[in-house]
Amino acid sequence: MAELPLARDFPPADEAAWKALVEKALKGASISSLESKSYDGIVIEPLYGRASDADVVPGRAPGIPWEVTQRIEIADGRTANRQILEDLNSGAGGLSLVFEGSVGDYGFAVPPSEGLLKEALDGVHFEWGVPVELQMGPLCEDTGRMLANLVQQRGLAPSDVNIRFGFDPIGVLAVNGRNNVVWPDMANFFANLAGELVAQGFKSPLAVGDGRPVHAAGGTEAQELAFALSTALAYVRAAHDGGVPLDDARRLVFFRLAADQNQFLTTAKFRSIRKLWSRVEEACGLEPEPAFVSAETAWRMMTKRDPQGNIVRGTIAALAAAVGGANAISIMPFSAAVGLPDAFARRVARNTQTILLEESNLYRVADPSAGSGAMESLTGELCQEAWKLFQAIENEGGPAEALRSGLIQSAVAKARAAREAAMARRKDALIGTSDFPDLGEDAVAVLDGAKSAPRDTNGEQTAEPLRPARAAESFEALRDRSDTYLAAHNARPKIYLACLGRPADFNARASFAKSLFEAGGIEAVAPEAAQSLDEMLQDFETSGAKLVCLCSSDKVYASEGALAARAFKDIGAQHIYLAGKPGELETALKAAGIESFVSAGADALSTLHGAYENLGA
Repeated sequence: MAELPLARDFPPADEAAWKALVEKALKGASISSLESKSYDGIVIEPLYGRASDADVVPGRAPGIPWEVTQRIEIADGRTANRQILEDLNSGAGGLSLVFEGSVGDYGFAVPPSEGLLKEALDGVHFEWGVPVELQMGPLCEDTGRMLANLVQQRGLAPSDVNIRFGFDPIGVLAVNGRNNVVWPDMANFFANLAGELVAQGFKSPLAVGDGRPVHAAGGTEAQELAFALSTALAYVRAAHDGGVPLDDARRLVFFRLAADQNQFLTTAKFRSIRKLWSRVEEACGLEPEPAFVSAETAWRMMTKRDPQGNIVRGTIAALAAAVGGANAISIMPFSAAVGLPDAFARRVARNTQTILLEESNLYRVADPSAGSGAMESLTGELCQEAWKLFQAIENEGGPAEALRSGLIQSAVAKARAAREAAMARRKDALIGTSDFPDLGEDAVAVLDGAKSAPRDTNGEQTAEPLRPARAAESFEALRDRSDTYLAAHNARPKIYLACLGRPADFNARASFAKSLFEAGGIEAVAPEAAQSLDEMLQDFETSGAKLVCLCSSDKVYASEGALAARAFKDIGAQHIYLAGKPGELETALKAAGIESFVSAGADALSTLHGAYENLGA
């Protein structure tokens, strides 16, 4: 290949030269300060060299597009049918039917009714190979037979349809804390049903190793992988014990994982599940075959406030899953956390994938991240961490026993607590919710639809359920509190930003303070330009605010902070904050009336709850 003239004009790049430039930019700080850690404790380096000896991870064949799958969670058969046909005629290639009580039931789901199923799927041509994936709840035996009966009623050969039945009694146990049967009865039930469907001629996967219960409950990537892997193996064992040859039993399972906005870890996770499953197949004496891996964008990252931000997060997640080799991807419509998504939200979800497929051409290369030092390192370390957890689950007797003993829940709870702490400090940010919110945002349209039946948590439970939770919920509760205040007072709670000095002095900290307080629904009122102290005092008195936050540079705080604090206290400010760390000025500033200091990395949720207490709201 001819040398590029432009490249010839620059010296060769090497790691030592890069480090020298970085050390200069860091002004004495260590390069290790650029490292980060995943919740599995995996160190993510700032720079990786090329992994020239890496192999492609076998998965989706090059040039074969992934399935654009659309969630169906509409409880009315006729309405569901209209939406299904619109989805399939407008870009979706497959369907994912979410049934009540399933892992993916986040408030709206399809009741397990044969009549409803028949009505909803009217006009869907199974004989054309339209992929249908089921997310089954506690009544999975009935649901599976309903669909099998529908295929038979239409006179279709089961071998010609593409239905991934998605039996997952262990996943149902994980999210509900109970199931209609217990393991090993679940194993016998699955083996009998699998044998029945295989005898009828169905060739698509029947059971799913679903990692979403762990992900939605706040778990780590390695925990999700270990749970999905152990669950899939449990179903293979059950089928084999029921008389299905091992080589056929492994083809009865597929995987379903959550894809979130952490692009690199998501791609590494989807690559990892294939490598891990290949290792299991080899341990069983089988020649590895690429498993079918389905992706759904994560419930955990969805927000009610600024829901349009979910479009960006969903796009990143879908891209990451596609690069990771997912065979099917379902993007959660951006309004899903608000209510039942309407046709527009569903169209955006479909079209996002169409752009990734047809304009970005992501499907044309097999395992495009192969050879990237970062991706190979993350994939390898994720596999190691997941394998350790997988072995721990196996030593416990399998995933059902590990759920009963609390092994899985205990590990997930630790990760969830760490995530919640990072969210409270806004170390993990959700744009539009924890950072840069819009208090005047317009409501999004959602459909009127029957909610799914609440999960049955009464009576004796066989395991502590893994409760799905969105990361934004703690900040959304504060925004709801602001809405209640607005309804009662005809105005939102307010804080006045007293911007001292010149714009160069206060802009950065005023922006920080505005984002912080408005994340909790407290409207930040600030002067439009630099003002004198007397002018700001007048503004404060007419603003309707009861709280004040001083915003400026450390230098200005030293000369003007105490004077400003006393002045605002004298005219009735109920509580005075200062944006930044006070350092040596703390004693003097507190003596002048400043009661709280807010800065990056501090507990934002605690500060915001305290602000409402200071308001008496």
